[in-house]
Amino acid sequence: MLSRYRKRRAFTLIELLVVIAIIAILIA
Repeated sequence: MLSRYRKRRAFTLIELLVVIAIIAILIA
């Protein structure tokens, strides 16, 4: 259960990083 939550949290972190990258490209 804890491992699954950790995996989901990591996936969310990756999605957040992708969103930030897209915003950075749009600004640049």
